[in-house]
Amino acid sequence: MQTFRRLAVRASCAIAASFAMAGPAAHAADAADWPQRPVTLYLGFPPGTSTDMVARLLGEQFSRRWGQPVIVENKPGVGGSLGAAAASRMPPDGYTLLLSASGPMSINPHVYKDVGYDSTRSFAPITQTTWLPYALVVRPDFKARTLQELIALARSEPGKLTYASTGVGTNSHLIMAILQAKTGMKLTHVPYKGSSQSQADVLGGNVDMTFDTLASELAMIQSKRLLPLAVSKAQRTDLAPDVPTVAEQGFPNFEVGAWLGLFAPAGTPDAIVRKVFDTTQQVMADPAVRQKLIALGSEVRLSDSPAAFAAMMRDDYAMWGKVVEETGAKSQ
Repeated sequence: MQTFRRLAVRASCAIAASFAMAGPAAHAADAADWPQRPVTLYLGFPPGTSTDMVARLLGEQFSRRWGQPVIVENKPGVGGSLGAAAASRMPPDGYTLLLSASGPMSINPHVYKDVGYDSTRSFAPITQTTWLPYALVVRPDFKARTLQELIALARSEPGKLTYASTGVGTNSHLIMAILQAKTGMKLTHVPYKGSSQSQADVLGGNVDMTFDTLASELAMIQSKRLLPLAVSKAQRTDLAPDVPTVAEQGFPNFEVGAWLGLFAPAGTPDAIVRKVFDTTQQVMADPAVRQKLIALGSEVRLSDSPAAFAAMMRDDYAMWGKVVEETGAKSQ
């Protein structure tokens, strides 16, 4: 009987060891065969937005390369956090991806009491995909036509000038807060529910300025309905090469904007994460894809690795947390 028990224990140990050894190989095989059915790409923003267009472009390119449909699932709400929360609850089997942004991942967790996820733990970061520069714009007949003129005017009349944002705690709000801190301006904040409303009121003269994504402003800048004073990059952007940066107008190290990036639910096999990363690199190397993204107002900006993206996210999360604390931009 004891001999039988010893044999049984040895056999069970051997089986357990074989499963342990087969684990990485099984994951590798899963990645090689993946995907074998449609993949859902969650998005926390509405159809028709620039982020939605980027998601659909990526989904189309992924589908071509993987031989399976990639379905974009729009779940807008709570500044993009509703889609992120939904994705975080899905099985980590590689069949759920998320295209999110600095708002839901780095800002909203500091602004809202409960977004439904922990952006530092609920996801497996894959790669940054694009960067959305912001531009400070006024109406064409506004009395300040450069950033320095605006600063001088604002300093002479503290609190009198107004700026529109896309909502309390959004990039649009907080980037202007950073600019005020750096320049000594004191402006009055007028929050809106989105870019179309805020920019319409700048055009109509109801507010004096806004700092919004260049993607949302580009058509009105090109038609000269809005006058850009500065972009929020360290160097000028190819999207609007004639517009000077904040940095070159006397305020160095001013580079803030919105990034987009790909994620999977935490626990997704590393090999699948790497496969999505590699595919994204291939997609973004296509000149036609890059041109389409530029037309949408986005700059291609990729991570060197999933680990590098995770590190960038940690730094971004900490930076925006400090800005939210300093501005008191909490949701009521």
